[in-house]
Parts: sequence; C-alpha cells; structure tokens
Amino acid sequence: MSAVAEYPVPRDPHQPNGDAVPERDGQRHTAPPEGLSVWATAQRTGPVQRRGRYVPESVKHPARMLPAIAAHAVHAYTRPGDLVLDPMCGIGTTLVEAIHAGRDAIGVEYEPRWSNIADANITHAHHQGATGRASVVRGDATRLSALLPAALAGQVALVVTSPPYGPTVHGLVRPGEHGVAKFDNAYNDGYDRGNLAYRDLTGLADGFAQILAGCAVLLRPGGTVVVTARPWRKHGQLVDLPSAVIAAGVRAGLTPTERCVALLAAVRDGHLVARPSFFQLQAVRKARAGGTPLHLITHEDVLIFRRPPGDPPGSAFPTPEGAVIA
Repeated sequence: MSAVAEYPVPRDPHQPNGDAVPERDGQRHTAPPEGLSVWATAQRTGPVQRRGRYVPESVKHPARMLPAIAAHAVHAYTRPGDLVLDPMCGIGTTLVEAIHAGRDAIGVEYEPRWSNIADANITHAHHQGATGRASVVRGDATRLSALLPAALAGQVALVVTSPPYGPTVHGLVRPGEHGVAKFDNAYNDGYDRGNLAYRDLTGLADGFAQILAGCAVLLRPGGTVVVTARPWRKHGQLVDLPSAVIAAGVRAGLTPTERCVALLAAVRDGHLVARPSFFQLQAVRKARAGGTPLHLITHEDVLIFRRPPGDPPGSAFPTPEGAVIA
C-alpha cells in the first residue's frame, strides 16, 4: 500500500479528476485516482485535524467524525456551490468542511448542546474565510419533512452522516488518584427514546431508514448519500451495523453503489499505524489475554447510495419558521 495525499484539497477544474494536487512539506503529492475505495483520512490525528479549525468545545462530543472523511466525501461527490446535508450533524463537521470547500450546507441536530457548538463552528469557519453558507436546524431527523423547507426538495447534492453506536462510547479520559476516569462519553445525561443512540439495533435501523427516506426526498436525482459506520461488539458478539445501514438505505428507496474504507490509521512506509483510544487498547488487550483474537479498529466502512437519476422530484412538505440557510 502506498501513501496518498490526505483530503481536503482544493478543487481545480483543470485537473482530470477535478482536484488540485496539494503541496506539503515541500513535496508535491499525487492525489488518489477518482473512485479509489480506500480513503487515507487519518494521515494526521483527529485532534490535529481539528486544531484551530474547530472551537475547543468540539472535543466534548462523544462520537466525532474525522474532518478528513467529511472533506473527502464533499470533494469526491460535489462541486462548488452544491448543497450538502447532514441530518445528524453533531458539532457540524460535515457543515464546516463543506463551507470551507465553497459548498452550502444544512444540518439537523437533536441535542441543543451539540447544535450550539455546530453554530459556533460555522461562525468560526466564516471568520477563517469559509465562503459557503450553512445553517443548523434543531429537531428530530426522523421528521425531516416537518423541519426543513419545502423548497429544498430535490436540491441536495450530497448527504454525509453517521449513525450513533449506542448510548455510550469511548469519550475522553482523565488520569486520577483512583485510576483513569471516563467523561464526555454519552449523548445526553438521561434515557431519551427520541435519541437513536438509546435504541437497540432494530430500533436504530428503523429510525435511520426514516432519516434516509427524508433525505431521499431532499436529494436531487442522481444525488449521493455517504454514511460512515462500523460494527461493534456487545457481550463479545459482533453487531453488524454496516449491513443494517445498507438495508435501511434500500428500504428508503436508495440504491447502494459503493462500499469504501475510510482509514482511522495512518499509512507510513506501506504499513498501517493504528491510532486507538485508551479504551480500545484496553479492550483488545483484555480480549487477547482471555484468548479472543481481537484487533485494533483501523477503518470505518463508508456506505454510498444514490438516488436513481430517473426519480421524479421529491414531494413538497411544509416550511417551518426559521429553517433557512444563512
């Protein structure tokens, strides 16, 4: 495996694949060919990717998407001026990367805590020179038809999102007198059935199918949906979330077209260099000590769907007050 230049890179209409080739460390790198199924999205760590580009409070979200994953999707599947949607936008990673690339973006977020941080990240991006416009709408993404303007039907070029992996995730750690303490590792402080993170796999898949069905109405014919997901283990058993996402997309009327890999590990001299969290390391070590051959997670599945080009324009739905792109 050879190392490839990490996205984001500026789009250049004179390049064969539409992307300029960036210079880094005095060397000119070759951009990956269009359609490459392995995305080199962790050549830099997540904190380094976000440093200065996102407000400091962003680190508190328990399941942040790598900015390079969102940026790669935006550059690969849209052009400047296109509209990008993230129906579960969290701290606004998809939105920030879209507006830095000259696209417009709209996000939906269920929890006010994260939507407020997403707003701050959008403002911060504009202060840094981002030219796209973006807005965050607060609400339940399973009810997109009640949240977003009717005028958006058939206008979205790209959806980029990721479902939750459960009510708690690895979060952050802090060493203390009595060992390592975990914090910022839950989506909210109480059990909330409205949050998909608190449903079982069947409930999560059903809710996500509702979200994707709403996205299908908003997509323009031939528009793209990019979903990042990975399986996890519960009581030692593998929970196959990527397959559930594919089934949900099909139920929503979307056509699966690609299954790619977004690396969570760096590529160095032809080898993968894992970037595990403290708890990933701990879980793998315990499993191996007990005779289970677990391995560190080094990638996320990237599941790509299209709205069939021949689909008629999406049905209109009511426009709520305040849901505008600004």
